[in-house]
Amino acid sequence: MNDMAAIAGDAHRTELGMHAEALQSQGYSVIRDAVPLEMVHALASDLEPVFETTSLSVGPFYGGTTKRFHGLLRRSPHMAAFVQHAGVLSTVEAILGRHCDTIQLNLTQAIEILPGGDAQPPHRDQDMWPVHTSGVEYLVNVMWPFSPYTAENGATIIWPGSHRRQDEIVIDAAEGMGIEMEPGAALLFLGSTLHAGGANRTHRPRRGMIVSYSLGWLKPYELPWLAYPPEIAKSFAPELAALAGYRAHRPNLGTHEGRCPSHLLTGEPSELGAVDALRPEQEELIALYRAGAILPQEPASAPAA
Repeated sequence: MNDMAAIAGDAHRTELGMHAEALQSQGYSVIRDAVPLEMVHALASDLEPVFETTSLSVGPFYGGTTKRFHGLLRRSPHMAAFVQHAGVLSTVEAILGRHCDTIQLNLTQAIEILPGGDAQPPHRDQDMWPVHTSGVEYLVNVMWPFSPYTAENGATIIWPGSHRRQDEIVIDAAEGMGIEMEPGAALLFLGSTLHAGGANRTHRPRRGMIVSYSLGWLKPYELPWLAYPPEIAKSFAPELAALAGYRAHRPNLGTHEGRCPSHLLTGEPSELGAVDALRPEQEELIALYRAGAILPQEPASAPAA
C-alpha cells in the first residue's frame, strides 16, 4: 500500500469512528454522499411499480396516509449494495457487535408519506422487544431517502440524546430535529433513539426506505425465511444470505434440523445430522469439563448464628 492509499484508509476509518461515536453520544449520525445518486435512482425505479400498487397502511402507528412494503432484496438487484454498504456495516458492528455473536438484517421497508400525511407518533424501535438491558443497544436503523427529505415533506424527526432518556415516553417537540438530506445520504439512528416520520405538508409524496440491523439472537421484525425462502436466497452472495437469516447464531440458535440454515443453500445432503455451532470458549469449557479440570463447587456454608 502506498502512502496516499494508507492516508485515505486512515481517513476512512476515522470517519467511520466518528459516525459510531456520534451514534453513542447523540443517538444518530448522517453519512453524506454514502452512495452515488445513480444507485438510488436505479433502486427507486425498480420499486416504483410496487409503490404504485401497494395499498395504504392501516393503523394509528403506520398511519393511513403512508404506503409500506418489505422484502426489498427480492424486489431489486440493486438492493444488496445498500444492505451491505461497507461503511454502514462497520458502524453497525461497532455498536451492536459487543452484544452478539453476529448481527442480522432486521427489516427492509420502503416508505411513502403521501401529501397531507400526519406526523408519526414519537417512538423507539427497540420497544418491539419487551425486555431491555441497560447499556445494550438492540438495533441500528438506516434511513435512505429516494427523494429529498425536507422539514416540509416529512423528514425523519430525531430527538438528539434521547437514547439517554429512555424513561421519558414523550419529549418536548421543540427538542426534535427534522433531518434534512438528499438522496445518496444515509441517516443512522439507534433503536433507543426517539424518532418519528414527519408530516408531509407538500403536494408531492416523500419516498425512501429503512434498512435495520439487530442483535443476531433477537427475533427480527421481518421473518427472513419467509421474505427470502431458499429458492430466492440461493441467488444471494453468502455474506448477504447470512445477514438475511441463513446463519446460525452461536450457540446453536436459529438452526434448521440442528444445523446452520446455510446448508439449505449449498446442496448439502439432507440426511446430515445435527452439527454444533458453538463459540470457541464454549468448546474449550466442554473439553475442560470432560477432562475433569472443572469440578463441582461446594455450596457456600451458612454464616454462623
